[in-house]
Amino acid sequence: MSMDTIRGVPRGTAEAPLSILELATVGEGVTAAEALRDTTELARRAEEWGYHRVWVAEHHGMPGVASSSPAVLIAHLAAATRSIRVGSGGVMLPNHAPLVVAEQFGTLHALHPGRIDLGLGRAPGTDMATANALRRSAEVDPDRFPEQVAELTGFLDGSFPAGHPYAAIQATPRGADRPPVWLLGSSGFSARLAGLLGLPFAFAHHFSAANTEPALDLYRSSFRPSEVLERPYALIGVAAVAADTDEEALRQAMPGALSWLRMRLGRPGPVPTPETAETYPYTPVETDFVRDRLSTVVYGEPERVREGLEELRKRTGADELMITTMVHGGAARLRSYELIARAYGMLA
Repeated sequence: MSMDTIRGVPRGTAEAPLSILELATVGEGVTAAEALRDTTELARRAEEWGYHRVWVAEHHGMPGVASSSPAVLIAHLAAATRSIRVGSGGVMLPNHAPLVVAEQFGTLHALHPGRIDLGLGRAPGTDMATANALRRSAEVDPDRFPEQVAELTGFLDGSFPAGHPYAAIQATPRGADRPPVWLLGSSGFSARLAGLLGLPFAFAHHFSAANTEPALDLYRSSFRPSEVLERPYALIGVAAVAADTDEEALRQAMPGALSWLRMRLGRPGPVPTPETAETYPYTPVETDFVRDRLSTVVYGEPERVREGLEELRKRTGADELMITTMVHGGAARLRSYELIARAYGMLA
């Protein structure tokens, strides 16, 4: 697997690839079907605009997120595009049998060779009651994640040693190569594991900003060259919203901040409209929460966003930026990504 498989060549003035993390967000007054159509259109436009990859995240039991089944959505997005890489950001591996994931992504890779990424996370991506329903077990042990990763790669590569209980099992389809495996994380656990395994690492800066640099330092210091990578490769997820003016960008970013607040209060729902976010009766504590949340979002007019993204990339040494944009409605999301692409010179 070459480095180009992971990185690719950026267009325009970007010194590192720009990619997209999608949740197929469902806004107030919007159906899940409409949200998924918006995500499909975004993938098509992202390909035209020069973004390197689109990943979809696995979440369950959240009315504002329609990306509960990454493998299904990846198949649809890959079929609707021609060249952009499509993958999971990520599959929450403890929710699934590794053999099932190997078969799903082996199928995706056979259908769309050279375009599929398999990003893996160790969190449930939901509340514990829903996690138990997914797993059919009340046993949740995140420390088993390394074992699960090893089992999955064993199925993907057909590399179980003789005498292993699964040595005779073949995950089908399986070709001469397979999708690159990434580890995702928001702390040091997966950072260290990705380094020890010589895998690319994606860090969730968009919801764990304080841990970004320590985790990337740990990844790089733990890194051991592998058949996949000769040197570390780190991607960071970044929340960003671009609009024609700074004021409009803040207005568009507020619904995402209110969504986070509602989740923390145990009241998840569709992404509110800007009008709902503007008129919400914030308490002083809630105002502080929203202000803190917005401090992790790069928002403003396009050049301001580009400068903010570049400052973050240089400060962290990230090899790639993956932008996630939680706003109300597909039109505002499309506009934000288009403006960022133009600011980077990715559009002709």
